[in-house]
Amino acid sequence: MQRRNGFVARWALVAFVAGSFAVQGMGQDAAQRRPVLVELFTSEGCSDCPPADRLLGELDQKQPIAGVQAIVLSEHVTYWNHDGWTDPFSSEDITARQQEYVDRFKLKSSFTPQMVVDGVTQFVGNDPRALQAALDKAASQPKQEITIANAQWDKGGAQFAVHATTDANARVVAVLAANEEQKRVSAGENAGKTLEHVAVVRVMKSFGPETADGRALHLGGGPLTHKDEAQGPVRLVVFLVDHKTGQVMGAAEQTLNR
Repeated sequence: MQRRNGFVARWALVAFVAGSFAVQGMGQDAAQRRPVLVELFTSEGCSDCPPADRLLGELDQKQPIAGVQAIVLSEHVTYWNHDGWTDPFSSEDITARQQEYVDRFKLKSSFTPQMVVDGVTQFVGNDPRALQAALDKAASQPKQEITIANAQWDKGGAQFAVHATTDANARVVAVLAANEEQKRVSAGENAGKTLEHVAVVRVMKSFGPETADGRALHLGGGPLTHKDEAQGPVRLVVFLVDHKTGQVMGAAEQTLNR
């Protein structure tokens, strides 16, 4: 569903079922897979989003596409924070990030659920066929290798280094995402449901291309340091973006223990 600045539009819901993907890649060595970034813009206030959340979780867990290592991010927007429910994982920074995609793809407005694959393909996020097609396409594209080194959770954030070949057109984006979250929704369109999410983005920061030379970097933990935040592993995701085209040129991830 789409709702922004008073405009409402209904998107056809593609039903989520187990086994949505053609299982092509099970058992393939991870080193043979090309990393592909899959971003889901979602909200606990949107009734069309839970199937997309489940689809992202299935992709993350099963990794079913041959040649693809799907690196997933669940990005919660703020414009559904009404009808008595405020998504606790929502962020104005994420809303602004999605607006950048709206402008780049020349869309009329933001909507949820929306998936964006490698920064260049977007579609309604609960459509498994569109997702598989986008992943198959992304797997055929060349990728720049990224290595995350010396990563650890320290002093309320992540300490790490990035090794990659970059140029002036690139920027390095680092993300801290809660490994998994579960929330009982008490109001709004999903009232009474318990929603599950994977790789929930809590912090995202851009660095200059020069920072991919292996120097020590720090990314503050933000909400992940709050007392009421669920404890558990954190995913550190790093990707390279061509700032002219928005294309994700390479990605890597590592799990950190808090």
